[in-house]
Amino acid sequence: MRDLPIPDPGTPDTRSPTRLLAWVGRQQLGSLALGVAFGIVWMVAQAIMPYTIGRGIQDGIVADDGSALAEWALVLLGLGIVQGAAGVMRHRYAVQNWLRASFLMAQLVSHHAARGGPAVRERLSTGEVVATVTNDAMRGGGAFDITARLAGAIASYAVVAAILLSTSVALGVLVLVGVPVLVLTLGTVIRPLQARQREQREEVGRLTALGADTAAGLRILRGIGGERAFFDRYRERSQAVRVAGVRVAGPQSLLDAAQVLLPGIFVVLVTWVGARFVVSGRIDAGDLVAFYGYAAFLVIPLRTAAEAVEKVTRALVGARRMLVVLAVERTVSGPVAPLAEPPVGSPLVDVTSGVAIAPGLLTCLVAAVPDEATAIAMRLGRLSAERGVLLGDRRLEDLDLETVRRRILVSEHEPILFSGPLRGQLDPWGRTSSDQAILDALAVANAQDVLDALPEGLETPIDERGRSFSGGQRQRLVLARALVADPEILVLVEPTSAVDAHTEARIARELRAARAGKTTLVLTTSPLVLDRADRVALVEDGRVVAEGTHRELLRRADYREIVTRGEGD
Repeated sequence: MRDLPIPDPGTPDTRSPTRLLAWVGRQQLGSLALGVAFGIVWMVAQAIMPYTIGRGIQDGIVADDGSALAEWALVLLGLGIVQGAAGVMRHRYAVQNWLRASFLMAQLVSHHAARGGPAVRERLSTGEVVATVTNDAMRGGGAFDITARLAGAIASYAVVAAILLSTSVALGVLVLVGVPVLVLTLGTVIRPLQARQREQREEVGRLTALGADTAAGLRILRGIGGERAFFDRYRERSQAVRVAGVRVAGPQSLLDAAQVLLPGIFVVLVTWVGARFVVSGRIDAGDLVAFYGYAAFLVIPLRTAAEAVEKVTRALVGARRMLVVLAVERTVSGPVAPLAEPPVGSPLVDVTSGVAIAPGLLTCLVAAVPDEATAIAMRLGRLSAERGVLLGDRRLEDLDLETVRRRILVSEHEPILFSGPLRGQLDPWGRTSSDQAILDALAVANAQDVLDALPEGLETPIDERGRSFSGGQRQRLVLARALVADPEILVLVEPTSAVDAHTEARIARELRAARAGKTTLVLTTSPLVLDRADRVALVEDGRVVAEGTHRELLRRADYREIVTRGEGD
């Protein structure tokens, strides 16, 4: 049994859908080989059964030889036991290969999307990424589920062809030529099916994205009375999915019918030719029984080949969609040869703006234009491609990205929560097993009332994006999450903008006490928070123009204008 997720899935080959699937296959060559081996034994055992039955009839019944009949009966029993045991193992490895491949591809896409962050959000909607992880990855894994049976089908086809050639060259040639012709005939249906499946997949992705966006903004839609407009849009989009599904159904139904009709015609042809050969005396009665058996058996490898074509087609369509996500390059990447990290307690300096965050102090940043402050925070956390930030004497771009993420945590302005137990939302890294540490963080964020209202406390499941909470509650929970992480350097972007003044005052007081002696930067224009800071930096036009305490900077008219919003001194 293999634990999932895989610690290091590796670097996939993204040059084409075929290369991606081939790379996934190489990651599990051992289990694929075992599945193929059991699949061959399983199918070949079935393929030999008609020959065994025919010989038993000819040598035992027609020749009236009881011992020969018993021998062939024992051979048939042995083949049945081998087939049963091999079939169980073949199925086990087929399912294992399917699931491992699907989960590996899902992990590759989801991890890449998580690492890509803003770059993925700019190119693709959440619904498209989710559909790729949940649907396309499973389709891609289907190509590895069929490998065991396909190998068995090919091997059994070769065995049957050899037996037929040894019995009758004409019948052997008929099989050798007829099977490839049938497969090629089925292949003519695949190209339009693949194109229409791709169209349907794109329509499903758009519908999923629209549904996710609608659910995310449901509260706002109800507030402005926009449910009907979005309902009409969703209905229109779902109709487009239905039409695309009907278009897929045409070639799909033709393929399904061909999988039954063409092998059936082939079986009739083989049986008819074999019967004529018996009448002419070119083969005996046992051979005739064997031919009947082969006529029925050949349907299995033929249908397996057709199913393999269909599953590989679906896998290629899914792989092509996965490559769309994997092609999105992350905005920020680590250096090839990272430098050694500076010692703990090093200052963090944004050379571009002049913002210097002293170790162990609570620093606040005030900017008339919020986007300027946000840009500084993104640079300080190495969340943007912009450079020019020093941690001690090292540039952030020269440090390992995981080191930067571990030492510097930026809690962005927009509070984001995911579905799952509240405990996992507050400690997603698993950095603490202490409930007290989580409760202390909730107390600092003044979010104890949120916890008290939940029926199962920290184990209460949270809706996607925390929709059941108000904006202020989500903001306080996100602040608590940042505090639980307890990073060396914490950057908070407007952490109290959605709470009332009394709550804001309590958070400011508790935050200063909780982060005493630790490096903290708060981007805010709240006087209640600014008054608790050790140092305050004023930014105008992207540069620091003044520094001091809050009370010192209140002597500047431009600073007063920002923090009091023109309400006077």
